[in-house]
Amino acid sequence: MRGVNDWNMVSLMFRLILSLSGLLVLSSCSHQATDSQPPNVVFIMVDDLGWKDVGYMDGTFFHTPNIDGLASEGMVFTQAYASAANCAPSRACLMTGQHTPRHGMYTVGSSERGKASKRKLIPTPNKTEIPFSTPTMGDLFQQAGYVCGTFGKWHISQDPLQQGFEVNMGGDLRGNPGKGGYFSPYNVSHLPDGPEGEHLTDRLTSEAISFIEAHQDTSFFLYLPFYDVHTPLQAKDNLRQKYQEKAAQNLKGIHPVYAAMVENMDMNIGRILTTLTELGIEENTLLVFTSDNGGIASLASQHPLRAGKGSYFEGGIRVPLIMKWPAQIPVSRKVHTPVTNLDFYPTFSHLLDIQDESLPLDGQDLSPLWKGKQLEERALYWHFPIYLQAYDGAKDEARDPWFRTRPGSVMRKGKWKLHQYFEDNEVLLYDLENDLGESINLADSLPEIASTLLSDMKSWQQEIMAPIPIEKNPLYLLGN
Repeated sequence: MRGVNDWNMVSLMFRLILSLSGLLVLSSCSHQATDSQPPNVVFIMVDDLGWKDVGYMDGTFFHTPNIDGLASEGMVFTQAYASAANCAPSRACLMTGQHTPRHGMYTVGSSERGKASKRKLIPTPNKTEIPFSTPTMGDLFQQAGYVCGTFGKWHISQDPLQQGFEVNMGGDLRGNPGKGGYFSPYNVSHLPDGPEGEHLTDRLTSEAISFIEAHQDTSFFLYLPFYDVHTPLQAKDNLRQKYQEKAAQNLKGIHPVYAAMVENMDMNIGRILTTLTELGIEENTLLVFTSDNGGIASLASQHPLRAGKGSYFEGGIRVPLIMKWPAQIPVSRKVHTPVTNLDFYPTFSHLLDIQDESLPLDGQDLSPLWKGKQLEERALYWHFPIYLQAYDGAKDEARDPWFRTRPGSVMRKGKWKLHQYFEDNEVLLYDLENDLGESINLADSLPEIASTLLSDMKSWQQEIMAPIPIEKNPLYLLGN
């Protein structure tokens, strides 16, 4: 296993090769689409959208007719996961195809989150950006001659234009649009203000549509990571009023402004779908719809899943996922195979017929599922050697009221879900087939299964060189 510095050197050489090959490819990449040409790719990433927070899952409160239509026209993954439970690390994993220990991004900002007196260990330091030497999904598509544009929340470095993208509207290291930021005048970088009161999601969609129209005769990769539905909670007046009235007659406990933001996001996805149809490029466009992590439990419960964003219980990492490609993917098919957003990089690598054996990828090509084949059973892993403070106490449904999660690793294999926490070496074992809410710990009653899975997880930690904090925190239990 190579060290991190070795991989950085390999990655830097890879980026130099991309730059040289890109000059040759892009000079002749304005080609007409053909039957044998790989598809255009539209990748829609919604921010903090919960697994249950779409109409085809919830069925009553959320109004998402365009997403529901997408589900009926494409392939729905019922057990899809984000590779991290909050924004930046999940996006870093998506863009690099690598687990968190490889790039070192575990959270947003400091790893010392929450009260120091409640943290037993000194957490692993957190990186806030992926280095420019690390190849990204944008580099991958650019190497294949695609024009690449990102429209919205980038959140893993200051400048996506230095990481494989030629167009950037609204993306930098920022994680949310800030106070009042969903309405023009905006607070985000690389996005000129629109008319006063213009909505950010509407504007990003309009810019994305302009990109599609401009490059409809070439191969393009459109990354559309909406700031929606991340806080602050802000919605158009008519939608906010609609859901406030709906909430008064409904006891689900879903925040009405959050639901209004979900509907507005859905309306804009409808605009993208309409554009692809009207331009006649829908047939050979692969569209992916997903979320970067689970929803915030206090805004919309993910029941029967436990907890929400920031937690490594199911509610924090299980996400909606739909893939649509009329030329290749059967309609109305549900896939129950567990997958993760680490799988997109190798899937696209296969699609583009670009393989780099020197680049460590931690996911798996999903294209066999399009043809009705099965993937070999594998374990999925998550590593989080830091702290993330609570949002809303008991509503978070975490292990304790102070943190959404504490330092640990988690794995899923088959129906089994194993949690390991480093502070006290606690092990939790759940049978997701019979206990989706992770409420009954079976570690003591099924010690052989727990021991086998824990051994597998420790082997994975060693293989990937996952840092495990062991240093005691001298501030633990000193004051409040």
